[in-house]
Amino acid sequence: MANENDGKPWSDDDFQTLKTLITENTPTRLIAMKLGRTEDAIRDKVKVEGLSLAPTNRSPRD
Repeated sequence: MANENDGKPWSDDDFQTLKTLITENTPTRLIAMKLGRTEDAIRDKVKVEGLSLAPTNRSPRD
């Protein structure tokens, strides 16, 4: 199943959205759906950019 952005370069807006969704602990599958990309594409971009999809521990008081 092709996604709308398969093979397209990442725009600055897409990359900023990716970073925001990561900081919000959004699951990879949902990030992929929101950006119209595959989960593999999300993982690849995260790896290339030196980011992490690991959930951040946040205080309940934040």
